[in-house]
Amino acid sequence: MGSENLRHTHRIFVPNPLAQGETLSANPDQTHHLLHVLRLKQGDVLRLFNGRDGEYRGGVAGADKKSVEITLHEQIRPQLAEPDLWLCCAPIKKAHFDTMLEKATELGVSEIQPILTHRTQIREINADRVYSLCREASEQSERLSVPAVGNPVSLQDMIDVFPKDRALIVCAEWGEADPVHKVLLSPALQNFPKAAILTGPEGGLAAEELGLLRNTPNAFFIRLGPRILRADTAAIAALACWQAVAGDWKSVPR
Repeated sequence: MGSENLRHTHRIFVPNPLAQGETLSANPDQTHHLLHVLRLKQGDVLRLFNGRDGEYRGGVAGADKKSVEITLHEQIRPQLAEPDLWLCCAPIKKAHFDTMLEKATELGVSEIQPILTHRTQIREINADRVYSLCREASEQSERLSVPAVGNPVSLQDMIDVFPKDRALIVCAEWGEADPVHKVLLSPALQNFPKAAILTGPEGGLAAEELGLLRNTPNAFFIRLGPRILRADTAAIAALACWQAVAGDWKSVPR
């Protein structure tokens, strides 16, 4: 099957090791999705990835009401290094948070770290549901990995353990900040091999929180244009700007 035809086959993420000739069994959730949503049957082709071994072409070797057996054929993409970009974000209302997570995954973040701030109204997240949303976005967007999702932590705790070799790019609604393109192109930021983008909750970060962040040595403050953006919009905009300037948007399409 040519690459153009493969492009239109279904992709699924699996935790199993992948190697040519191996046969694996889909878990119950995947079995339901493959049989009752995608309606695959014996002999149908799909693609599989696990974040470690690249992407493989597979075929449905057997299927019944409760199980699906998949045989792995050739590797069609090797595992490639992806940008090491985090999104540190305050949880927001469900629909907007879902959009943020989905688009952040499509934009290639490697890790999502929820943070609790003074104005954060949503204090807990359903980790399984969040991971499932990110997994589905990875399957759809042709990624070879699924971003890691951390448990919510306070802003102070995040700062206390934040790596010194990673730039912390803070989306600031007010106060001293430079235009995003100026910061991303600055030699000071480009000295950092890794980055994280931080967005606040509805209502933004409190003054004392911005002050706390300004005392963080590797923090950079950006302004995203003349308008006040909603938290999910700010995250998407900042991630897109970073990918265009410092990420993998310059890569040749596969």
